[in-house]
Amino acid sequence: MAWHLFLDQFTAYLRVEKKYSVHTSTAYGTDLQQFADYCTRQYTLENWEAVVAMHIRSWVVAMMGEGITATSVNRKLSSLRTFYTFAMRRKLLTANPMLKVTAPKKPKRLPVTVPDAGIERLFETDLTKEAGEYATLRNATMLLLFYSTGMRRAELVGLNCRDIDHSRSEIRVLGKGNKVRIIPLTPELQQSLSAYLRLRCHHFGEVQEALFLTDQGSRIYPRLVHRIVHSALSKYTTMDKRSPHVLRHSFATHMLDRGADLNAIKELLGHANLAATQVYTHNSISRLKEAYNKAHPKGGSTS
Repeated sequence: MAWHLFLDQFTAYLRVEKKYSVHTSTAYGTDLQQFADYCTRQYTLENWEAVVAMHIRSWVVAMMGEGITATSVNRKLSSLRTFYTFAMRRKLLTANPMLKVTAPKKPKRLPVTVPDAGIERLFETDLTKEAGEYATLRNATMLLLFYSTGMRRAELVGLNCRDIDHSRSEIRVLGKGNKVRIIPLTPELQQSLSAYLRLRCHHFGEVQEALFLTDQGSRIYPRLVHRIVHSALSKYTTMDKRSPHVLRHSFATHMLDRGADLNAIKELLGHANLAATQVYTHNSISRLKEAYNKAHPKGGSTS
């Protein structure tokens, strides 16, 4: 009975005090019920007071043995951790076994990037000579801006016309934490922006502050940006991920592949510390190994 008594109190706490949705509260309750069932089945435990760290570690091992991913296991442990914090504060329990449990490490995910060949096809059209509709040139310019600067989607959405300094070939970006950084503009990007701005002025005049506008003349919004990028990448790649962040990852990885300094890439991306940028070195090392295996006489190539 004690299992259910505490679970009912906990889920009520999540709904009433934490204002969690019914779906989220139910998910927490399901995780805890699964643990309670495991303890009852494997160790004939009858209540939460009997649980020690060993029981939780055993549950983790059992889940991993069933092929449950580290991400899912960590989510279930997070539910347990939240429950024990609640129970200790309410003095329902006298010990917190989660303090002696270490969550399994999640495998590092390498950033998804567009291959060089895909990038070449994506930008094979001369944007300054694009004679299509306003949206066509706007979308193409946005794609080039993402790949040429590595900026985030929210940063692009927030750009204003005054952020572009044509005389210095720079663009001012307002990043996370309201930190401003200056990113150089390549000649191709600067030409494309100029062509876009001329067409934009023709359609909407010069009164709009926002750099990128919808077809109706208002500031572009995040969901539309994602849809534009996803649609464009779908023509040139079969990757599952086709978001603006993929172009950001591609910018950083390709820069590193071509010898750019890691600290310089950090500044261009607006990362707070170098550790966040170092993930791209894994991509470059993987490419280096692949090139070695293909080209070196002892690299393992079968050709």
